Amino acid sequence: MGVVPFVHATVLAEEAVSYLAPRPGGVYCDATLGGGGHALRVLEASAPDGRLVGIDRDPSALEAARARLEKFGERVTLVHGTFDRAGEILRGLGLEAIDGFVLDVGVSSPQLDHSERGFSFQREGPLDMRMDPSSGETAHALLERIDLDDLANILRRYGEERYAGRIARNIKEAMAAGVLRNTTDLAALIARAVPTQERHKDPATRTFQALRIAVNDELGQLERFLDGFTSWVKPGGRVVVIAFHSLEDAMVKNRFRDLAKDPGVPPDVAEKMGILPYAEFNLLTRKPIWPTDDEVAKNPRSRSARLRAVERCILD
Repeated sequence: MGVVPFVHATVLAEEAVSYLAPRPGGVYCDATLGGGGHALRVLEASAPDGRLVGIDRDPSALEAARARLEKFGERVTLVHGTFDRAGEILRGLGLEAIDGFVLDVGVSSPQLDHSERGFSFQREGPLDMRMDPSSGETAHALLERIDLDDLANILRRYGEERYAGRIARNIKEAMAAGVLRNTTDLAALIARAVPTQERHKDPATRTFQALRIAVNDELGQLERFLDGFTSWVKPGGRVVVIAFHSLEDAMVKNRFRDLAKDPGVPPDVAEKMGILPYAEFNLLTRKPIWPTDDEVAKNPRSRSARLRAVERCILD
């Protein structure tokens, strides 16, 4: 199989590298590698001997990144996997701790633009939506399996869709009748179900987003990463996360703030309470970092991206 073109504009590229602060000799993990845009900049900034572990669940992304990063030779290790398994992957590579993580947890442009992946409501394709097309349940299988109430809850929670109940009911009826076959069928069904439409926003946007999040367990993966990354970051190491969805960003914000919170009690009391007697991390971003107007003009898909970063405290 040839290299799949991954024509993807790297979002918040300069900002991500600035907050990650790569240095020579450091070891970093781009746990959502994509086409390798952030990884490329991390490797350049950590020259001549910084190392990078790149993880992605999408085999075509790994193939494209491998070609893009080939010039860095043994400084790069690429692994097929999911970012919630980053610790397990690093351990398998003989690493005990690293100097930083970078995550971009949005869907990539090539995934949206290749109709055969089933992410786009603008192009006819299978109801797939898997970021890793080699494993897991497709969107079609999910829609067949799930009951009406659970489907409505997915659309409401992950897509913030006000007509979730109506759309879910129409989907289940179409599935039962065998007339929901592809992405354009689904988009047309949603358009008929939604009584009022927003200007400049396709009525299928929220439903497709919600199904994609559910199919790929995106929030579950992010939660598991946020729960576990602390044991893998060296003192002085940094974690940079770019999120596109308000639910994802809220998870990152709350976790980072909790890690940076001073317990406000003496060490002996903290010990009895089973908490650390000091803040484990420093917040590097009190508020999210958004793309500049210039970046959004060049890449409209970046408009909802927001970056947050923390640094592990160096204790005396």
